[in-house]
Amino acid sequence: MDHDGHGTATDLPPFTLGRGLEFSGEPFFLVGCLLALALYGWGVLRLRRRGDSWPAGRTVAFALGVLTVALVMCTALNDYGMVLFSVHMVQHMVLSMLSPILVLLGAPVTLALRALPAAGRGRRGPRETLVAVLHSRYMKVITHPAFTIPMFIASLYALYFTPLFDFLMGSGPGHIAMMVHFLAVGLVFFWPIMGVDPGPNRPGYVMRMLELFAGMPFHAFFGIALMMASAPMVSTYADPPASLGVDALADQHAAGGIAWAFSEIPSVLVLIALVFQWYFSEQRQARRSDRAADRNGDRELAAYNAYLASLQTRGR
Repeated sequence: MDHDGHGTATDLPPFTLGRGLEFSGEPFFLVGCLLALALYGWGVLRLRRRGDSWPAGRTVAFALGVLTVALVMCTALNDYGMVLFSVHMVQHMVLSMLSPILVLLGAPVTLALRALPAAGRGRRGPRETLVAVLHSRYMKVITHPAFTIPMFIASLYALYFTPLFDFLMGSGPGHIAMMVHFLAVGLVFFWPIMGVDPGPNRPGYVMRMLELFAGMPFHAFFGIALMMASAPMVSTYADPPASLGVDALADQHAAGGIAWAFSEIPSVLVLIALVFQWYFSEQRQARRSDRAADRNGDRELAAYNAYLASLQTRGR
């Protein structure tokens, strides 16, 4: 209980979902999570059987990403998310910011490209289809910052500040579509920024950092707007079940605080990952340059020394 006597999202009594909200998507997401883990595990096993290695850290990151989706969508947390704005905001932030980062750190596209067998000359199999999709014009559009940043922002303002949110929450399929949208937007937003998997858009590290922070202020402003509101802004959560003992406005303020916090913490984590990627990329480039110099016997340096010697000879 908080100091006003209201219940919190972590200590709530049982309740019954209203009519029309019984189907909230748990089976859909449970099947999806199990399928994702099974396919990823198949890819790792296929690599190991032919003697190739796969970093254990990537496997752990991908598994954690999928498990975070299951946690917010396949447990009682999802039931509370149907009636409490704060719990729903936890779901939204996890699906759009935490789960995508972990999944992308697992490099699932790279694993698929390495594990899927080639179909052979003149034939097209799953691997060839994946390569074609990665190089398609459609993929270039949906991973471009001109698309990902506005979509990332619109997922907040165009959804919660219009009747669209109440409409989607009014049915099971609408709720599922909204949650899938959160996850998909997070994936396409962080994909070019993380830079682990190959993709059509691969900006430099400075540009990735700019893309990362371009949408963060809008997240913070959104959270502040919810925290400063003097009345409930979303009809779906304007009247929580009496058995929960939760005030709708206080719950909305908590939701705003959650949205504001998630605009900071994941961004710092991604920034740290980018700095490490940049450092190791520079190290690899230096090693490649050293190996090239060893192979050609420092021809460039020898040619430059010969040039200096010729200038000295002319001077004499």
